[in-house]
Amino acid sequence: MENVFIYFIKASALIVLFYLAYMLLLRKETFFTTNRWFLLLGLITSTILPLFFISKIVWIEPSIASFDWSNIPVTTSVAAPEPKINWYLMLAYAYFIGIVISFLKLVFDFNSLIKLLKGKTMQKHGNFKLIDIAENIAPFSYFNYIVYNSSLYTAVELENILEHEKVHSLQKHSIDVLISRFFCVIFWFNPLIWLYKKAMVQNLEFIADSEASKHISDKKAYQITLLKITTQENCVAISNHFYQSLIKKRIVMLNKNQSKNSHYWKYFSVLPALIAFVLLFQIEVIAQEKKSDDIEIKHVKIDEINMVITKNTTDAEIKEHCEQIKNLYNIDLTFFNIKRNSNGEIISIKSEFKDNNRSGSSNQSGNTPIKPFKFYYDENKKEMGYNMDLNPLSENDQISNFKTNVTTTNEDKIKTPNNKIGQVDDKANIQSVLKQDIDNKPLIVIDGVKQASNFKIEEIPTDQIAKINVLKGINATSKYGESGKNGVIEITIKEKNTNNNNNNDVQSPEIKVVGYGIKEDKVVNGWKVSGFSSLDSSKPLIVVDGKAKDSNFNIEEIPTDQIAKIDVLKGFSATSKYGESGKNGVIEISTKKKIDESDVKPIPQKKG
Repeated sequence: MENVFIYFIKASALIVLFYLAYMLLLRKETFFTTNRWFLLLGLITSTILPLFFISKIVWIEPSIASFDWSNIPVTTSVAAPEPKINWYLMLAYAYFIGIVISFLKLVFDFNSLIKLLKGKTMQKHGNFKLIDIAENIAPFSYFNYIVYNSSLYTAVELENILEHEKVHSLQKHSIDVLISRFFCVIFWFNPLIWLYKKAMVQNLEFIADSEASKHISDKKAYQITLLKITTQENCVAISNHFYQSLIKKRIVMLNKNQSKNSHYWKYFSVLPALIAFVLLFQIEVIAQEKKSDDIEIKHVKIDEINMVITKNTTDAEIKEHCEQIKNLYNIDLTFFNIKRNSNGEIISIKSEFKDNNRSGSSNQSGNTPIKPFKFYYDENKKEMGYNMDLNPLSENDQISNFKTNVTTTNEDKIKTPNNKIGQVDDKANIQSVLKQDIDNKPLIVIDGVKQASNFKIEEIPTDQIAKINVLKGINATSKYGESGKNGVIEITIKEKNTNNNNNNDVQSPEIKVVGYGIKEDKVVNGWKVSGFSSLDSSKPLIVVDGKAKDSNFNIEEIPTDQIAKIDVLKGFSATSKYGESGKNGVIEISTKKKIDESDVKPIPQKKG
């Protein structure tokens, strides 16, 4: 909808341009017919020119391949936009109300004309249809109809009137009147459109006066007829009236000497303004990647530079992004004219960049959310530009908006059968993901437990990751306080499937308990429980109903009929939840009935 309003603003500005050019330079010239076409072309140009754009192609380097997160479900928390008034919708309602009122006024004028002509006697005089009426209405013409009241004029006056109206009819001046009324309906909000219409109609009278005077021997009598017609105040709105206001100007123009041909330069005075309009507002920048049969991914510093701008990128993130580029590479990157819809999504955004030697720009606008794009800078080649050809990001693929990309080297050359850049394999390149400066590193939270700042995310096997949730800005700080100022990456580990059964003869799932020696197998609530000794004689942590037990706690003390569930955690799953206490594994037991709590110790909390 924004584009529609921009169009009307541009068209209205051009209408004002042509009107001012006519009033300041052409109104006093006697080139009446040329003025007629100038005014008509002014309206047509004003409506057509804003619809056409000149495309300017900016060639950029191919985008760098980034880590493929398609196999890992990712969600991004975005602050809900505050409810706000949709001013575009309000303006649209007001505009259509004005359209309806103006159109009804036009219909009313047509109806008045039809009622006046209905049932009247008509006389054919060549191509003209003469209608003599009894009403006290000023003479007028509508296409080949000429309407007058013969009882009000002498024979000489009537002859002058008919000569005048025949000019209107022969030159089809009624078309000009209808076109001007149509533009008044469409651009009713522009006050100058009504003055533009008045100028058009007045110029038509100048044409009719000038042509009629060529066939009239007594110009003085013609001017007296003009003055006499002023007594008829009633007229039909959509017709060419013999009487128009400003009779004095008509008489002055009728007696004015012919303008010099050298004054025709004035008609070209609008051309510089039209060229400036096109250069300023009608050039559309299109970024295209350079094509190559063998594209090599090179090492580029892109931790901050390669941020993707999506429909949900906040103004604060865009500002921070521009500041980082300025500090790192002395490149002035600015985003402006950012428009959002009622859902807070970006639907229009413009961008410009420049350094000492180069500059460029981009523009996306419309009624729908923008397509993702990014500004890139190759420090080795000293190349910069926009990558506008990104695949649209789904709600679950917006982790790239967190300023994270894969940093590769010349050895990481990736090819597809078509010699295009392919996706980087997630297992081979996960170590390269989320590399950032230590001061700006986001907080990593695994299954609800905060990790130390030196925690290496590549230690997590990719096949154990169930879900990743990225929090930014106020969403991160409101949940994690100051520690979440650089963003938070919440990782959920897949739950171990304890229902695996490798023995087809055993009907119950099996749990092997570490550190309790070989014991007779037991079946507890459908679970087969057996044990084996650990090599270092260390025991796992026992947690019953969420509370840790002493190392000498005997699992046999729990009545088997009270056990509802047994979960075994090992390795990373155990330490991420219970810290150092879970390094030898954890056995979580849920009972149907709470056991004696006298020997229960608090669960050790992981430090950091």
